[in-house]
Amino acid sequence: MEKSSVVNVGGNLESAIQGQYQIDIASVLKEAWQKTQQGRSAINGGLALIFVLAMVASYWVSSYFGGIEQAIKTPQSLLFIQVIVSLIIWPFLAGIEMMGVFHSVGVKTHSKLIFSFLKRSSWVVLCSLLTFVLVSVGLQLLVLPGVFLSVIFSLTIPLVIEKKLSPIKAMVISVQALRFQWFKLLTLYVILSIILALTLIPLFAFQQANLAFIGVVVFVFCLSYLAPMFYNVKGILYREIFGLTVQANDNISSNNDVFIA
Repeated sequence: MEKSSVVNVGGNLESAIQGQYQIDIASVLKEAWQKTQQGRSAINGGLALIFVLAMVASYWVSSYFGGIEQAIKTPQSLLFIQVIVSLIIWPFLAGIEMMGVFHSVGVKTHSKLIFSFLKRSSWVVLCSLLTFVLVSVGLQLLVLPGVFLSVIFSLTIPLVIEKKLSPIKAMVISVQALRFQWFKLLTLYVILSIILALTLIPLFAFQQANLAFIGVVVFVFCLSYLAPMFYNVKGILYREIFGLTVQANDNISSNNDVFIA
């Protein structure tokens, strides 16, 4: 049996920490759009499954407060439900993040990949919780610190999974590396946010014309492109900044040392 060659694609941790990488906004958006056109069903399917899971979890948690209608009457109950549901779905969202990473090196994925990294759930949840708390505090204090942290921590989950770093280590390295190109990263996310805002225009326009259903259909159709593109953008950024280790193989799997693509 031939031995598969292991290669590193893109950057690496050492060069990332030293700021030795470049981000071309136009090139990232162009490549992400091309990859989205080539295939978006895996991410959309995964997000649909996560949405259903979130609905079930919300119903289950809210039942302890007498149902959704009772729970939303008090901010404390609503916040508690949001936090619990987020803790439940974060490990599955990590699979969506990794789809974008795999797409960045031309690997086809499938929706069930959202279940592939549950063994690292504790670290994913802890990392997500820590970044969420820090970003929330930053937003409540002066807003700008929260925006800075939301950008600087945007690639921590792939670091926890692909590089197998602890949550704290992933956050530290993310700060050390992403600070060099923070403004370009912010620009990318702002562009995607503006596009999302534009997709809301038909939704409100059709609603005013008493054609809400058509507005929802148009919005969902646009989102079916924008959501995969968002994760593909993040995957390309991760490849260019931190790189990833892959093997030449036909299937996606993972072991203790490398990701096989």
